[in-house]
Amino acid sequence: MLAANKVLSMGPKTLIVKHGEYGATAFFGDHSFAGDVCALHPFRAPALPLAEVVDPTGAGDSFAGGFYGYLASQPKLTPTVFRKAMFYGGVMGSFAVERFGTERLQNVTREEIEERFCLFQEISHLEYAGK
Repeated sequence: MLAANKVLSMGPKTLIVKHGEYGATAFFGDHSFAGDVCALHPFRAPALPLAEVVDPTGAGDSFAGGFYGYLASQPKLTPTVFRKAMFYGGVMGSFAVERFGTERLQNVTREEIEERFCLFQEISHLEYAGK
């Protein structure tokens, strides 16, 4: 928490810290979402539990792609959108580790992404995280 606050004091509005197989945490600065008291608290998104990890290479980049891709698809950035984006990042990271290199990501479908996101919602109670 101290390190996150130090980074936020240098100017960024928001900081995402990835924890590999343990998920990621978002830290919000005072100017992230003005007027939203809930946005001032860190938000932790778990990683999706997987039965087998073949190759973790690229999981962090895939997390970033899913995270930023979801943010870019939204008309307005809100704390709820930010939290949901962290889960989409986790979804994409989970696909990346299932095969070597980009093999799994090259064949993933939108339907598979949404199916895995729904699983994530179910096991993490995400629908309550945005309220």
